Order: sequence, then C-alpha cells, then structure tokens
Amino acid sequence: MAKRMQNFEMEKLGFDHGRASGSAGKDISTANSYPNQPRRSAKMGAKAAAAMALSVALSICALVGQTIPGPKGQTSTQSAIEAPRGPLAPAVRSPEVHPDRTVTFRLRAPQASAVELVGEVLQGKPPQPMTKDSEGVWSITIGPLPPEIWIYNFRIQGVDFSDPANIDLMPRSAGVVAVSSFVEVPGDKPAFYDARPVPHGQVRMILYESRTMGVYRYVWVYTPPDYDKTNKKYPVFYLLHGNGETQSGWVMNGRANIILDNLIADRKAVPMIVVMPHGHPVQSASVGPFKAVQQPGLPGMLNFTFFTKELLEEIIPMIESNFGVYKDADHRAIGGLSMGAFQSIQIGLAHPELFHYVLAYSGGFGGIGPEMPTEIETVSPWKELLANPEQTKKNLRLLFLGAGQQETSMLAPGKRLVKLFREKGINAVWADFPGGHVFRVWRNHLNYTVPMLFR
Repeated sequence: MAKRMQNFEMEKLGFDHGRASGSAGKDISTANSYPNQPRRSAKMGAKAAAAMALSVALSICALVGQTIPGPKGQTSTQSAIEAPRGPLAPAVRSPEVHPDRTVTFRLRAPQASAVELVGEVLQGKPPQPMTKDSEGVWSITIGPLPPEIWIYNFRIQGVDFSDPANIDLMPRSAGVVAVSSFVEVPGDKPAFYDARPVPHGQVRMILYESRTMGVYRYVWVYTPPDYDKTNKKYPVFYLLHGNGETQSGWVMNGRANIILDNLIADRKAVPMIVVMPHGHPVQSASVGPFKAVQQPGLPGMLNFTFFTKELLEEIIPMIESNFGVYKDADHRAIGGLSMGAFQSIQIGLAHPELFHYVLAYSGGFGGIGPEMPTEIETVSPWKELLANPEQTKKNLRLLFLGAGQQETSMLAPGKRLVKLFREKGINAVWADFPGGHVFRVWRNHLNYTVPMLFR
C-alpha cells in the first residue's frame, strides 16, 4: 500500500497556518516517510512553490470565464465578469474589512445588468443589490458584522459566482453545489479558530488508489506538533465533511488543524491524529481526468456504500500501517458534520468494535417531525443500543449530538434522543450554538467536543 501512496506534508500555506515563531515565511515541505521510517521533512523547491501559486491564479481565472445565462434566455460564453478591453484594468479589492467591522464587496463586471450579494454574510436577509460605478465595478458595504468567518457569493442573472478577487474559497466536490467565498471579520482578540504563537501540527495529503472505487483519492491527515519528535502512539479521530465538500473542508473551512493546535497547546485536548477522508464516491481533484463512481450530482453523490467499505477496509488499515497510532476502539473516534454526521452515526453505531466515540454535528438523528422517532430508536442495529444499555455503556464512551440553534427540525429530536440515552446511564451529550446549518456552528462543535475525546 505504501508504494501506491504519496505523502505531502504542507507547512504554513493554509494547512498548518504559520510557524510557532510567527514568521511571515510560508514553507512547503514534502516527505515520503511514515512512522515505521524516520519521521522527516524536506523543503519543496522554488519551482514547485511557483507552480502552486500559478495553479491558484489559474483556478481564479477559470472562475471568471464560466458560462452564464444571457438576455432572453440565451447563453453567452463571454463572461459578464471581465476587465475592459485594452490596457489592464486596476485591481479590485474585495472583500475589504473596515475597522468598524463593516465590509465592502466589489466585483468588476462591466457587462452585467445586475449583481447581488447573497449568502450567510447577510444573516438571514434576502439578496442585496450592488451598485455599479463608471468603471464597471459593482460594490456594496454591509454591517457592522459580528466577529466570525462569513460565507458569500455574487449572483449574476440567477447564477452564483465566487469572488474572483478573493483567494479564500470553500472547497467543493464536483456536480453538487456552487463554489463560495468567505471573509473573516476579526474581533478584539484572536478567536479559538485563529492561529496563535503555539506549536503547530502538520496536515499531510495522502494520495492512494482506492480499490473499492477504482479511482485515486486524497485523505488529509493532521498530525500533532510533537509527532515527528517522538515514536509514541496516538489516538485517531476520523473527521468527516459535509455534502458538496471534499476532504479539505475541515481544514480550509473548519480550521480543524488550528483548533487542534490551540486546544493541545492549552492542555485542553489529548494530542491526536485527525483523519479527513473524501466522503463522496468520486476521484479526488488534481490527480487526473475527473471520474465519478456514481453519477455526479444528487442523489448519486450521496451513495455511502462505497465510502463505508473504503473507510473500514482501506483507510483505517492504511492509517494504522503507516502512522504511529493505537489500534483499538478506545482510541478511535468518528464524527462529522451534516452528511458526515449521518455517515458517522451509520458507521460508528453499527461498529462498536471499532469506535467508542461517535459525534454528529447537525445530522444523522433528525426525525420527520419534532415528536417522530428517529432512526436510532427504530432501526436495527441502533435500537439495540437502548435495549441493551449495560453493553452500550461498555462500547460507547461518548455519543455527542449537536445542531445550530436555527436548525429547528433537529433540536427537539436530538435533545429527546440524548435524554433517552442519559436515562439509561449512557454518556450522551447535547450542545447547540447560534446559527444554522453552517461552519460557524460546526467549528464551535469541534472546539467543544475534542476535549472530551480519549479521556
């Protein structure tokens, strides 16, 4: 297996977000070593770094050339988002966060007839029209906004676009949902998801050939700060992304590595390895021509049969063969958000011999209505958890369920289910945070639950 894998250790380029010394330098390191070999890293050369920068630039350019609907239902291949012909137009700064926490968004789209700002950043408000100036730049200023990481898009003639001036993008899986941009509005002090001058772990990109799916895929692996300095073993948290995302979602959107760094530095969490696989049945991006095991889009991308088999038969053995980890259920956790929460419930509760910690953030436990039974209460093998509480207490050290306070369909079923488990002496925990079905809720869930693991 190791011969069919590449291990990329990416330091301080949006993956482990800066050195403990606070250096502004952003190094990229590569290695082909594993725990059964000397743990080492080597810096990538300048050419590779330049190639990565070029790749990012090309991806942004690709966004502005998307086909959009034209007048009278026609389609135009000429993007409405383009610079005037002739001399290069001045760069557009977007988003611009002001000291009073208002934010200005700008988009150069001289041929567009109307542009709107949409997304979570509006905090429940409908799409907001933007204003066009004489240079063809559309703009809008909103806020002040609460300190947070906010998601947004530009909408042109019914099509949502990411912000071409903003490199902070939410990674998306092919054929599911539109790519979005995000902006962080800072508070008076660093948030729990902001990088601090503490020891940092690494996020390693592992490329492997999936026998289950017949394609090449990436799994991202967070290793704690002291991993390469010791040969001790670590527990493992299998952390799953949501629908429409990729294995990069928990790092790029959720900042899981930074949250772990800070919790470990504050001695609030046990040092652990976090494994972030790709939950959709497709080939990972940037490894070859796109291949889908199922039809792209929905519902094909929600076929969990392949992922379950791959996780149990390939990913877990691969991690345990190549990293210094414990190999028992007391040292394994599985959790995720939305689709990943459903997968965690499905896999974790069905395999108590593998996982003694199961966490579901906004998914996997909602009933048809607030008072309707959930699958956990009615479908084998999960209903046996409540029927045999003494055995469940031995096999399930933690069941965590949580949601956003605006996710009203999940609040009552989740709280009722936790109450049922707790009445039988099973360690079940509930927590909800302000927000809806969004990452500002799930980052809080991760920060809240990681300290509960492996104690």
